[in-house]
Amino acid sequence: MPVPSRPQSASVEAKVTDSLRPAQPVRTTVSALAALAGARVEAPTGTAEHVIVTGVDLRAQGIIEGDLFAALPGARAHGAEFAADALARGATAILTDEAGFELVSALGSDMPVLVHDDPRGVLGELSATIYGRPSEKMQVIGITGTSGKTTTSYLVEAALTAAGRTTGLVGTIETRMSGRRVPSALTTPEAPQLHALFAVMLEQGVDTVVMEVSSHALSLGRVDGVRFDVGAFTNLSQDHLDFHRDFEDYFAAKARLFAADSSVHAQHAVICVDDVWGQRMADVARGAHSMVTTVGTTPESEGAVWTAGPATVSSSGSQTFALTTAEGTTLDVELRLPGQYNVANASLAVALCAALGVDPRDAVAGIAGVDVPGRVQRIDRGQDFLAVVDYAHKPAAVEAVIATLREQVHGRVAVVVGAGGDRDAGKRPLMGAAAARGADLLIITDDNPRTEDPAKIRAAVREGALGVPESERGQVWEVADRAKAIADAVGWAQAGDVVLVAGKGHEIGQEIHGVKYPFDDRDVLGDAIERQVGGAR
Repeated sequence: MPVPSRPQSASVEAKVTDSLRPAQPVRTTVSALAALAGARVEAPTGTAEHVIVTGVDLRAQGIIEGDLFAALPGARAHGAEFAADALARGATAILTDEAGFELVSALGSDMPVLVHDDPRGVLGELSATIYGRPSEKMQVIGITGTSGKTTTSYLVEAALTAAGRTTGLVGTIETRMSGRRVPSALTTPEAPQLHALFAVMLEQGVDTVVMEVSSHALSLGRVDGVRFDVGAFTNLSQDHLDFHRDFEDYFAAKARLFAADSSVHAQHAVICVDDVWGQRMADVARGAHSMVTTVGTTPESEGAVWTAGPATVSSSGSQTFALTTAEGTTLDVELRLPGQYNVANASLAVALCAALGVDPRDAVAGIAGVDVPGRVQRIDRGQDFLAVVDYAHKPAAVEAVIATLREQVHGRVAVVVGAGGDRDAGKRPLMGAAAARGADLLIITDDNPRTEDPAKIRAAVREGALGVPESERGQVWEVADRAKAIADAVGWAQAGDVVLVAGKGHEIGQEIHGVKYPFDDRDVLGDAIERQVGGAR
């Protein structure tokens, strides 16, 4: 695929820093947007023909002059209740449903209103049009799956940079464009913010964007209007069953990136077929007449055209393995990240870059030095045991990272873990069981309780842990205070042991009763080690 070329703009720094809006907005009439959406226009005669829209937002507080305000129905309130605020901030038009139109009408404004039965369903296409359809002028990669999205995204970004691309990254940890970091609140932003971000990236000279695409984003239309050149699938395991009805619904949400009846299905699919869900996803993609590349890293990976051989792991945890391309060329891959699952992530990343036209040898060179914040991140303060922080917050991920660490050391393993509140409660005992089976010491603690009673969350995790036969598990402690739990694990550790603090990874806050307190597992673990090392001197 050719890389699109365009003039670059250096004049967008303030826009990037302040509001993530393009410096040179596209001007679109309300009547043109109504025609695109199939919406009814309620406005004084002729108004819609002359009113210009230059931006869009679904948050009243985010509106700037010239914006379309998307007043959507919500679980707790209707967005139209905030229409007066949006108008005061400079909105030139409103998109809403019939209920919202009644609320807006009460304001007595002559502002044109686009009325649609499903305003969220058309918001993505409208946002794309308002910002000049920027995803069609870059190459865009979407990566979905339960685990591995972030790591694969970082690997792809590094590989593309090594190949000479100017990249953008949209992900859980951060958003980056042309070397500039932008904080990221959601794995995938809402459609208006996403298309505005793409427009800014385009102005910054970005030619290739790699982004994580969550099941929520696919289900809620946050990526509607995006043209994906390549879509990638990592794996599927239990997560988000508080949002999805069941596993099949969860799979169907992920499949929107590949299915024939989806408006956002990728032109080329690159799919890891190490599990049955990957094999099913490959069939879904083939049904969409997409180009499909399959990647396998285990003997059970049926029909994979890219295959990875067994890895050789060094004492430091880095690993090397042979990756065979679809053409039969063998590449020697070096990877700083430990674990079989990272062999899969790296193989997927290289195959994905090849689908974009990147030389696989350049991709392999680019990923060799990659570290990912909060993903098997080592904390070294001169101690004689291994200390690691990892984002694993799903049963399969906890099991996998413990197995990875056991391959690296011969000592005992302590795991500090909890479970998040206001999320899938069904996985809590499974988290406890997975950690208990792998650990010599499991310390159950608080994660992000959010609005739930932390003690009830810990009890559910503990129930799963104690459900593992005593002969198959180690000690199980419960320490509510996360900092103390981490310190207790450090105090328990001896030379050659491992302390794994799991669940929060890169996060820098702990949410308790609706308040987010500063808390970084990496800093807390490092401080605990320093106190331990200092006291031993």
